[in-house]
Amino acid sequence: MLPLPPVTQALMLICTAVFCLNLFVPLDLWLALWPFGSGRFGPWQILSYAFLHASVLHLFFNMLGLWMFGGELERLWGQRRFIQMLVASAIAAALVQLVFSVVIGSPLPTVGASGALFGLLLCYGMLFPNRTIMPLFPPIPMKARTFVVVFGAIELFLGVSGATGVAHFAHLGGMLGAWLLLLHWRGRLPFGKRR
Repeated sequence: MLPLPPVTQALMLICTAVFCLNLFVPLDLWLALWPFGSGRFGPWQILSYAFLHASVLHLFFNMLGLWMFGGELERLWGQRRFIQMLVASAIAAALVQLVFSVVIGSPLPTVGASGALFGLLLCYGMLFPNRTIMPLFPPIPMKARTFVVVFGAIELFLGVSGATGVAHFAHLGGMLGAWLLLLHWRGRLPFGKRR
């Protein structure tokens, strides 16, 4: 097993440290992504929310996903592009969630690296479509592209059906941000001439 590359390792440590600190200091009041009409929204929250997590399980599953997909993508792209992808996915997730919060009138904040993680998941499925993945739930081996399609469809269904407590549209927004950045890197329209 290869060691974790530096950015992936640093992100896992930072998210864990922020989670522990948030147990004693209410960081979510300043760093969570608050809706526009809440009176607590700040522009820095478009990125800072991704470092907060609501529970130990939330943190565990996001760090597991970062470990599973992030290390290999960071080794493939290098640190700079890996960070660009994480930032693009997290910002796109935040923007989609902010719009969704306005549409449904939700006053609740959003936390977690899930949007960025879903962006990495999409990239992994596009770059390594035939790799076999064994998810924890359900424990059925499947191709990476199948895994991405299944989880994307589940998120869309849960988001449209109004399942609460999870920012399903933020997850889809993270996938959208990753897809758009991949298009840009590949020089495809609407972001540039095809290379």
